[in-house]
Amino acid sequence: MGEYTGRFAPSPTGPLHLGSLVAALASYVDARQHGGKWLVRIEDLDTPRCVPGAADDILRTLEHFGFEWDGPVMFQSERGEAYRAALERLPVYACTCSRKSLDSCQCRNLIHKPEGMHSVRVFGGRTIGFEDRHFGWFEQQVDDFVVRRADGLFAYQLAVVVDDAEQGVTDIVRGSDLLDSTPRQIFLQQELGMPKIRYKHVPVVRNADGEKLSKQTLAPALDWALAAALLNQAALHLGWPPAEAAGPRELLRELAGGF
Repeated sequence: MGEYTGRFAPSPTGPLHLGSLVAALASYVDARQHGGKWLVRIEDLDTPRCVPGAADDILRTLEHFGFEWDGPVMFQSERGEAYRAALERLPVYACTCSRKSLDSCQCRNLIHKPEGMHSVRVFGGRTIGFEDRHFGWFEQQVDDFVVRRADGLFAYQLAVVVDDAEQGVTDIVRGSDLLDSTPRQIFLQQELGMPKIRYKHVPVVRNADGEKLSKQTLAPALDWALAAALLNQAALHLGWPPAEAAGPRELLRELAGGF
């Protein structure tokens, strides 16, 4: 598979929180332990949900917490032509159904031409399995799914596959909440003739009610003044011993070299 290239790809829908930090730390340390590159991509594809200024805040927070990425930051909002070209290579059909009526959808039998403001779905219908570096073998049936939304925006599943291939990503380390998305992404990689990727999904951070820590569950933003302590908290969540370094940059180096 060649040289290791990993990535961290947050969505600018708000500030980073502890769950984001766990994902960033897990991917960063894995990349540095393998002597590889670590990229940052801003997944601002879903423009209605993006918060003005959030992308800049995310990048400043990563810098303050000691993260150093390789190469320029990619922004999905600038990648429309690449997604459109990939869509044209897929076996797709237009879906005129609402979300409520998807269970009884017959659009794949009618083969609507994908034009106008409606969703576009790719033909699925096969089982995809892969070896996750944390959870082991995972297998799932991939049915038809949306690759372009009815509002004209390209779906996350398509965009992330195109971007990973463009950036030469070989390894993805991210939260286990995206484990179910991986078979669909592998499906698209196969359909588009793109390289295989290794995956590792780490346990997500949950709040006191057992809910995944997220912006929707009002997760507090990372406090810059507590950078070193929060990095060690993220390390403990991942099952790693805490680092002893005082500063965040030195702490990251210690974590990356301590296994």
